[in-house]
Order: sequence, then C-alpha cells, then structure tokens
Amino acid sequence: MKAVDIDDLRASYAEALAHTNALTDRISTDQFSSSYPERPAWAIGPFARDASLTFHLDGQWADPTGIGWTSDSIFNPTAIERDGELHLFYRASPRKESTASRIGHAVRRDGVWTDSQANPVIYPTLQNETLGCEDPKVYAVGDGYVLFYNAIRRTEDGEVACDIMVATSDDLEHWEKRGLAVPYDVSQNWAKGAVVPRDADGNAVRIGGEYLMFLSEGCGGRPMVGHSDDLVQWTFAEQPYLDLTPLNGSLHEVACAVVDGDHLVLDFFYADENGDFAAAQALYSPDDPFTQLAVHRGGSLAWGGLQKLTGEWTFAQGWDAPAGTREMYFYRSTHHTTPRHQPTTEEEA
Repeated sequence: MKAVDIDDLRASYAEALAHTNALTDRISTDQFSSSYPERPAWAIGPFARDASLTFHLDGQWADPTGIGWTSDSIFNPTAIERDGELHLFYRASPRKESTASRIGHAVRRDGVWTDSQANPVIYPTLQNETLGCEDPKVYAVGDGYVLFYNAIRRTEDGEVACDIMVATSDDLEHWEKRGLAVPYDVSQNWAKGAVVPRDADGNAVRIGGEYLMFLSEGCGGRPMVGHSDDLVQWTFAEQPYLDLTPLNGSLHEVACAVVDGDHLVLDFFYADENGDFAAAQALYSPDDPFTQLAVHRGGSLAWGGLQKLTGEWTFAQGWDAPAGTREMYFYRSTHHTTPRHQPTTEEEA
C-alpha cells in the first residue's frame, strides 16, 4: 500500500478542526450502563464510574507528520492489564468524533498514569489512513498482542470509507502495521466492529478451535463473521447472529464480546422502538456462537472490550469529558454475581 500524502494530511486536519458532532454532545455513558431494568443473571453490569482510575492527558504529542497536529478530545479506548500495569489505548482527535484521529497509549503503574513517550503509537502513514486512525481494540494472544483499528479514507468518488486494519506487538508499546484485516470485497468500503470474543483478562478466546470476528456495521448490510487461526489473516462468510426482534430495534454496531465461563455475551448499540439510542446484550453458548439464547436491554457500549480488574468487570470511555478537556473515565460493575445457568423464559427479553 502506498505511503500517505502529506498535503492530503494537511487538508484532512484542517477539515477536522472545523468539525462539530451533535451526537456526542447529547449522549452519556450513564444513560446506557448505569442501570438495567429487570436484569437477568447472565447480564454484565450495570456500571458506575470509578473516579480513582480517571486518566487525564496533559500537553501535546510531538507530531511525526510535521503538519502541526494537536488533539482536544480522547475517547473510544481499549484497556488491558498485564503484570500489575493497566494499559490504555485511546483515540485522540482534533475535535470530538472528528476525522484526523491518532491512537495513543498510557500506562498506570502504582496508581499513577504515565502517557507514552512513543505517542502517537498509531498514526497515518498509509494512503488509506489519510482521514485518520481511530478506535483501537486490543487482544492478547500467546506471548503477543494484536490491535485492530479503523483507517479512514476517501474513495475515488469522494465518499468516506472505513477499513479495519491490524497491527501486532510483543510489548504493547511498539506496533507493526500488518495491513487490512477485512478485504475490500467483504467490507465494500465500509466495515466496523472488529469484535473478537475476549476473556476477563483480555485474552482472545478461540471458539470451536478458531478466532471469530463479528462485523456489525457496513459490509453492504450483510452480517459477516471472520475466521482466523492467528488474528492476523482472516476469511469471512455471511452469518446472521443477532436478532433484535424482541427489542423492536435495529442494530447500529456491536461493541464487544465477552466469554465468561459457559456464557458468550455480545454487547451492542442499537436504535430502540422509538428510534432512540440504546444499548443491550445478547447471550450465546461458546459451543454454539450464532444461536442467540436471550437478549436484554442494558449494556456497557465498551467499544474496546470489557475486562476484570480486582474481580469486577471494567471498561473505559471518554464521551462524558467536559468540552475542551481530555479525560478518560473508567466504569466498574456494580453487580458482582454471575450465576451459571441458562435463561428462563422471563429472562429472554
């Protein structure tokens, strides 16, 4: 793939500086995750903010592209704990939800956050990244790590396109870009939701002997599932897996997938019966990952995945940061028991 053009990056950055987004100005993490009506035993959450884990970004990164890039918003993160350290990967944008994003890395050691001197750890270097690199999802596999991110570009017709890219690392600090995870004949110039089932420690989990990737937005409207042996090379096939009929809703995007014992839970963003934004979770068995057993309104919208910290399901999000501040808030489960049983009829909706 060709290298990015610096003049195109300058134009993208100028466009991003003028961006406003009514969506993120009116939604809050609390509206999705702070309470669940009639919570079934298998659901993960609800959640409350843990102020002791808040990350605040100070200063501006050095700009490796030389266009004068700066950020004023951080959001859509992923977190993973290793060897007593909490690693946070986050999207930094010139304006909240604008294009021209880059990906940063911070580490919490002994209760103190330190932003990486290597930031941005992922930034536009390839032609299909002209409009930015955003929305990291990190998975541990063996002795290494795999990071999926969205590369934003324009098609020859001038339309905005979204590619799912993959990078690998053995230290969570230095990343090698490995190219497209989802080929163009699958994405049809738009794919989102590189959701791979992950366990409570952030490890990618094999389902039926292989890794699965749930794609939920784009792909010409087809529900697609990826199959891989190494998280880098993928094949895809159309596979329905989510039925929102009990919710009278329509899917926007799957946020994450959690394997917890004999439960596989998909957490997702959808439009409810009134067309309003909502979150929900669906239950499956890892032995039958495409047969939905139950669905329930109430979810985390943890785009980068859920994982347990000190025994509690935890995720991060930056939607609620006041305008002009760069803060990342962490949310922890307020419900501590997860009995292992199949749902009853009353729990199915």
